[in-house]
Amino acid sequence: MTLDLKAAEYTLGGLRPFPVAITTVDGGRTNGLISLSGGTMSIVAEAPRVSISLTKYNLTDSMVTSSGVFAMHLLGNDPEIIDKNLEILMTLGGTSGRDGDKMGGLRTKEGVTGCPILLDALSYVEGRVVHRLDCDECTFYVADVVASERLNRGGRLNIGEAWGKLPAEWLAAYEISHHPQVASARAMRGLPPLDH
Repeated sequence: MTLDLKAAEYTLGGLRPFPVAITTVDGGRTNGLISLSGGTMSIVAEAPRVSISLTKYNLTDSMVTSSGVFAMHLLGNDPEIIDKNLEILMTLGGTSGRDGDKMGGLRTKEGVTGCPILLDALSYVEGRVVHRLDCDECTFYVADVVASERLNRGGRLNIGEAWGKLPAEWLAAYEISHHPQVASARAMRGLPPLDH
């Protein structure tokens, strides 16, 4: 049996169709990013838990490790909010918080943990971290949900649908800005660098 990378990508990619916006706060500073790793971690309906995986290269990872809090937002595809949700995706997914304030241009309110809640998102859960696992290039977090709200109507924005609506120039810039993150992850896993 061999490792068929295309089969692995097909199988694993099918498990994460919905982009989520992760926000956090640490020492009064807010930040966020877009992830494809959001999930549920409990079958106990009255005690929900949420899981996320964050690449260590990202500032948000160190902030969640330090503060122990995050909010995970689903993005929506309703015609009334899709443009705002694509803006959230481009703002949080296209730049690093190390380069400046990513949250200032987005409509937010303060959550119960102090995390910024994205008012134009579809819905959110806010959590306090109860478990943290170091996974080489990323950190896996499990949090007890302490607040949640449905903010807008409509359905969930699928990553394929989102990618099909984003401007070509943003997609090109994203690919370039994503290279250092992949290089960092490869180094943390002991893999050789890619030639670009």
